[in-house]
Amino acid sequence: MSSALFSEINIGGLQLPNRIVVSPMCQYSANDGCATDWHLMHLMQLAISGAGLIVMEVAATERVGRVTHGCIGLYNDANEVALARVLAAAKHVQAKGTRWGIQIGHAGRKASAQRPWEGREALTPEEDPWITEAPSALPFREGWPVPRELAESDFARIRQGFVQAAERAVRLGFDVVEVHAAHGYLLHQFLSPISNQRKDQYGGSLENRMRFPLEVAQAVKEVLPDNVVLGIRITGSDWLDNGIVIEETVELANKLKNIGVGYVCVSSGGIAPARIPHNLDYQIVLAEKVKAATGVPTRAVGLIADAKQAEQIISSGQADLVAIARAFLDDPRWPWHAAAELGVPEKIDYPGPYERCKPALWSRYQAAHPSSR
Repeated sequence: MSSALFSEINIGGLQLPNRIVVSPMCQYSANDGCATDWHLMHLMQLAISGAGLIVMEVAATERVGRVTHGCIGLYNDANEVALARVLAAAKHVQAKGTRWGIQIGHAGRKASAQRPWEGREALTPEEDPWITEAPSALPFREGWPVPRELAESDFARIRQGFVQAAERAVRLGFDVVEVHAAHGYLLHQFLSPISNQRKDQYGGSLENRMRFPLEVAQAVKEVLPDNVVLGIRITGSDWLDNGIVIEETVELANKLKNIGVGYVCVSSGGIAPARIPHNLDYQIVLAEKVKAATGVPTRAVGLIADAKQAEQIISSGQADLVAIARAFLDDPRWPWHAAAELGVPEKIDYPGPYERCKPALWSRYQAAHPSSR
């Protein structure tokens, strides 16, 4: 039996053994931007999953660009050394063909926040907050601090932060560098008229609002060698009146295509509190529209948890890749079970110590020992 989900794909010259991507998921467990033993455990589990591409959580390009005190960074040598240890261990046990990516980003006005299990609110004066910055002096929501409005003289510093983070990612051996321009973070804040009310060349029209994110993407692309793919996560909708709509996303994706991105990942929301329609395909349809209108390799993300659902997304042509997050936290062996469900268990490279749980071996054991079920 064949499977579209488990078919190979080439993105930007990078060959992936299947269309399954571990979506970047913040762990909020770093020490001043440095990855810890938690990240070691987390990534080593995912490394043996058989996913075609594993994208690490967003790494801040500046210390002030972290969302929380627990976010990882790639803004200094200590961050790079700590992440080198973790990545080397994960690569040592990885499944055959697995590739590695990392998001880089800046939180802008959503920085200086509590970890999710601490409340997700802005840090209190007792929690060592820092001054945030954004395209306009508009807080994320009521009760949050007013960010410092960026001067044009700040842009070179921020752009260089992305460039240096990308250069560190290349030295570490990542195959993909994914710029984060969604979820209400800084580059998304420039793109959305809800958060960007500038009167200069970086605000107002869509062309102006796209200017800085495109400058960042171009600058990152220029420092990546040919064997490292540039990806970018963008938003398909702000789900708010006067916010980003899919037609603007299509225009952005076309400009990113001209820069030479290997793929776009289409997410949504996060710029400000909104009522998001959380039906199973609420973001899939956004990815489908971008793919159909631009031809850019497109990754779908959001509430993808079922193997047959993921197979349908790929086989129907709605997207070229699927990014899976919570389902991997719940089941780090998600591809193993998906392959069995779709009838292609041979697509999984089981590590030697775990071979005894291959479907053919495990089912025979269960048949011989019914009480083990």
